Amino acid sequence: MWLLRVCSLLFLVVSCNAECYIYKPRVDLLSVESILDNMKGCIDPEGQTHDFNSEWEHDCYNCVCAHSGIRCCNKIPSAIDHPDECEMLVDKTTCSVNLVLVSDHSKPCVLA
Repeated sequence: MWLLRVCSLLFLVVSCNAECYIYKPRVDLLSVESILDNMKGCIDPEGQTHDFNSEWEHDCYNCVCAHSGIRCCNKIPSAIDHPDECEMLVDKTTCSVNLVLVSDHSKPCVLA
């Protein structure tokens, strides 16, 4: 039951406090190739083109391509209210957060 509470809490925190950024299109108006590339979709900072309305994940961010640019929101909450005896452990490989006891990271933090 406590796991369900923690998961519900994490979902609410992520959906309410997601950090987002927008990467605006960079178009060289003197280059026909640049204009045509940006008409096909969004070009991310690594130079990869994404179709308009497509979605993908990059470095624990959910991204979407729109005509206004790329909008990416962090999947990992930046802060969760928790008791002092607990702390957040972030796992960037799985893009997840675990609340554990400060005194013993192998034990989950139980929220009352």
